[in-house]
Parts: sequence; C-alpha cells; structure tokens
Amino acid sequence: MAKLENRSISLGDVLRTQGRVIHALMLRDVKSRLFGNGLGFIFFSVGWPLVHILVLLGTYSLMGRAAPYGESLALFFAVGLVPFMTFSYMSRWIMLSLIMNKPLLSFPIVKVTDILLARAFLEMLGSCMMTASLCAIFWFLGIDFMPRDVVQASFALGASLMLGFGMGMINAIIAMAFYSWVTGYALLTIIFYISSGILFVPDALPEVARYPLSFNPVLQAVEWMRSAYYEGYGSLVLDKVYLLTWGICTIFGGIALERLIRGRLLGG
Repeated sequence: MAKLENRSISLGDVLRTQGRVIHALMLRDVKSRLFGNGLGFIFFSVGWPLVHILVLLGTYSLMGRAAPYGESLALFFAVGLVPFMTFSYMSRWIMLSLIMNKPLLSFPIVKVTDILLARAFLEMLGSCMMTASLCAIFWFLGIDFMPRDVVQASFALGASLMLGFGMGMINAIIAMAFYSWVTGYALLTIIFYISSGILFVPDALPEVARYPLSFNPVLQAVEWMRSAYYEGYGSLVLDKVYLLTWGICTIFGGIALERLIRGRLLGG
C-alpha cells in the first residue's frame, strides 16, 4: 500500500511539474511577442485575426455583393471566416512554436509536447477572445451574431481548434527538419482559403465540383459552423465525423512523428 501511495504521489509531482513548465512556456511566449508583454499577445492572437476578418468583410461589402446565403453579407462571410481563421492561426503558430523555442529543448525538463501544448493553450485563448470581440463589434453595428444553435457552433469552433492543433503538430515536426516547409505551408493555407467555402455555398455547386471539395476538412469546419446559423445548411456536404476523424488522426500522427524523429529534433 505504501508503494502504491508513493507511486501516486510521484505521478502527481510529475504532472504538477509539467504543468508549471507549460505555464512558464506560455508566459514566455506571451512576453516574447511584440512589445514584450501581454499587449503583443493581444495584438497577434486577437487583434490581428480580428482586423483580418474586418478588412475582408469591408472589402466584400464595398464590392456590393449580395449575400450568397441568408440576408446578411457580413454575417455569411464572418461565420465562414471564424472557423478558418481559428484553424489557420492555430496551425501556423503551432508550426512555428518549435522553431522559436528550439533552444529550450536543451533543458531536460522541457519536452517537445510541452512547447506544443503551451502554444495551443494560448491560441485557444486567443481564438475565444477574438470570437467574443467580433460578437461585440457586430452587436454594436446592429448585426445579430448569435447562432441559432450555440452548442453546435461551439462544437464547430472546437473541431477547428483540434484540426489546427493536429495539422500544426505535423507541420512543426516537418518544419524543424525542413525549414522551407514554413513557406510551403503558407502557400497551402491560401489553397485552403480558396477551397473552404468561405466565398461560396458548396451545396450550390454541381456534383463534379462539390464532391472533391468535400474532402477538404477546413471546408467541413466552415460548413459545420454555418449549419449552426442557418437551418438546413450544408445538407449535401457536411460530414462532422470526417472532420473529427481528421483532427484525431493528425494529432496522433503528430505524436507518432515526434516520437519517430525525436533524436533528430533534439540533436538539431
């Protein structure tokens, strides 16, 4: 019995230690961004994607386009941009986290997974703050940004975060081995943006175009979010299980890839 208690205490000590490491890494990431304090985090994780969304919304509005679905052009595009930006910023910052914090891996107490989790927690916080800020701005402008189904909207946002984390993990490992992949993934993100249904309604496309686009997991995240706002939206394309499978598989794939080439990562 004493041995079991000692083991339990040891496990608790390990978890508390790793928790402190992740907390310290989060604080370091916050302070290492612009301005050397929390303002830099707010600018990059909240302000920058928010400005990105507002600029795109302003551009589409000035073009005088009619809403592809529903009555509000701003609402249609915003609902599509939120899950895409959530995925995009999560995956990109996760990818850069190992490169930016590589010197810390020389400390035995700091693990690759600690760095990835610390950045993931920060991006989750930033994404929630960005979405809340967008809700406040829309409320001020008199646009109802509350979803028809809050639970499904929350699930869609969570699935976007999970997919971004999984893709970011894999990209982080690849970028550590081949730095040029940072540029390659930036180009791939543009393809995701064009093909994710942000600017169009996938269900309105002919089958020959709709079917191949449905394999894009980011499009599934956008469709899931819009289905929480519009009754019956995405009935021909939306596959929630497919998106969740992508998220889970990329996370486990990232873990397996890190274990496979851990020696190379630590050796530099």
